[in-house]
Amino acid sequence: MDHGRLVDQLAEAAREAGEAILTVVRRGFEVESKHDTSPVTEADRAAELVILAALARAAPGVPIIAEEEVAAGRIPAHDDTYFLVDPLDGTKEFIRGGDDYTVNIGLIEKGIPKLGVVYAPANDRLHGGLVGQGAWLDEGAGRVQICTRERGAQIAAVASKSHLNQATVDYLEAAVGACERVSIGSSLKFCIVAEGRADIYPRLSPTSEWDTAAGHAVLLAAGGIVDGPDGSPLKYGKRAFLNRAFVATAGWKAPELSPFLEPFSGGGEIPLGV
Repeated sequence: MDHGRLVDQLAEAAREAGEAILTVVRRGFEVESKHDTSPVTEADRAAELVILAALARAAPGVPIIAEEEVAAGRIPAHDDTYFLVDPLDGTKEFIRGGDDYTVNIGLIEKGIPKLGVVYAPANDRLHGGLVGQGAWLDEGAGRVQICTRERGAQIAAVASKSHLNQATVDYLEAAVGACERVSIGSSLKFCIVAEGRADIYPRLSPTSEWDTAAGHAVLLAAGGIVDGPDGSPLKYGKRAFLNRAFVATAGWKAPELSPFLEPFSGGGEIPLGV
């Protein structure tokens, strides 16, 4: 597989999906609820159809695990190489009229993200990364290399706008210490750390793997790391495609999340998203 060529194709697919989303925005849309009560719109489905077709052309035979396909019960057989797709991440912000929503496409190989793209249609900002070859940002004038920053005396944390919970606040205050905090929706939080504009992004509540794969890949490519609750690298291919919790940093080892997490059995309906 030519990973360099593939990341270019994913970038093109993400832009096409972003245009499909903006087309829906311009004509207006209604909000529906999925079986888990999470919101979904015509824009989610339109973007996913564009991505599915583009990936089938770019990498025929590679399975695609996509959010709306999974919601419809369509999960392809797969081994350790597959795409994870969230066609519209940050749906709640999107519905509210915000601009911090993204198109996420990531490639998983042997349980870890290999490459990914994160596109913000409202701002025409495209992040991409290929692990081992670097990460970049394209704001319409060409790609500019990005990388994480060194940890300084003052820590800046980025957190979820719609899913911030008390456990995350407690973790930052007790384990990380005094820090500035910025809230934003979607996988843009990974990208902010990747750009060197923040130091840490903790998430102490569940997410789906398609929420995180693309941003995780961009951050890894930029020099960052993402660990699971026990402090080991966050892996993919888990039961129900579910991340229990994670902490992303600019490359330094963060305190473990486990002491701050409530017991979780993995059953029942839970709010997801980043």
